[in-house]
Amino acid sequence: MNNYRTIYEAVGEDAGVRRIVEAFYPNVQAHPLLAPLFPEDINPVMDKQHMFLTQFFGGPSLYSDAYGHPMMRARHMPFPITPERAEAWLSCMREALTEIGMPEDLKTIVIERLSGPAHHFINTNEREM
Repeated sequence: MNNYRTIYEAVGEDAGVRRIVEAFYPNVQAHPLLAPLFPEDINPVMDKQHMFLTQFFGGPSLYSDAYGHPMMRARHMPFPITPERAEAWLSCMREALTEIGMPEDLKTIVIERLSGPAHHFINTNEREM
């Protein structure tokens, strides 16, 4: 990240976060473990993800301003999030970051930042599916 204070700045601020989200969701929609968890109209999900990642990466508090505290674990509780799905989500994100040409050092930082929450949302183990 070198001269950047936040991941948000390093990824290119608003335009960079949008590029990530726009590359990420086609991967999610094509993934057999993840696609069933998302609505057919993915645009509202993409808008929320853009707002959340903006805030999560150190940018303006768009998500909290619109929806209150993120409480992301609680918001994901209605969905069966398994360890396998958490890894699939991270894999889709890795693919998206590669697709947009993100440098490897920054991609590593972004994935590390997202790995904690992805695993924190796990609420089901595979045997319960």
